[in-house]
Amino acid sequence: MAIPSFLAELRSLVGTRPLWLTGVGAVVRDEEGRVLLNRRSDSGRWGIVGGILDPGEQPAEGLVREVFEETGVVAEPETLSAVTVSPMMRYPNGDQAQYLDLTFRCRAVSGEARVNDDESLEVRWFTLAELAELELDEYVRYRLELALAGKAEAAFSFTPGTGDPA
Repeated sequence: MAIPSFLAELRSLVGTRPLWLTGVGAVVRDEEGRVLLNRRSDSGRWGIVGGILDPGEQPAEGLVREVFEETGVVAEPETLSAVTVSPMMRYPNGDQAQYLDLTFRCRAVSGEARVNDDESLEVRWFTLAELAELELDEYVRYRLELALAGKAEAAFSFTPGTGDPA
């Protein structure tokens, strides 16, 4: 899995200690209302397409970049649906990170969904019925539900273990 050069430099200084990073996530829907997910190569689990912002990068621009890099789909952000803090993440290589996550509801503009880099094992569109049956991490499901609810205002918290805002 590719690591941004700024993050590799930080890791050379702090090792695997927890880092506080800014992440962006896209809940992308196509014309049929299906939702784009990727099965992550680091965990093998289905998740929201997204990644880490580069220093100085605007969130919406970083989101569009991440979606295209990982899936080959060009997405257009429509609204910010959530500003949350992820649970502490522990990666297979021992790295730890926690994210200030900005989750956007987006629409697909062009491109064909495919595995487009080494961060995904699979990329595919899911109907809402298929999403309901899919085994997803609680935090991923929470962010998906917020984006799919279509509210104009963003949610600002997540309480692990409840699935509800604090």
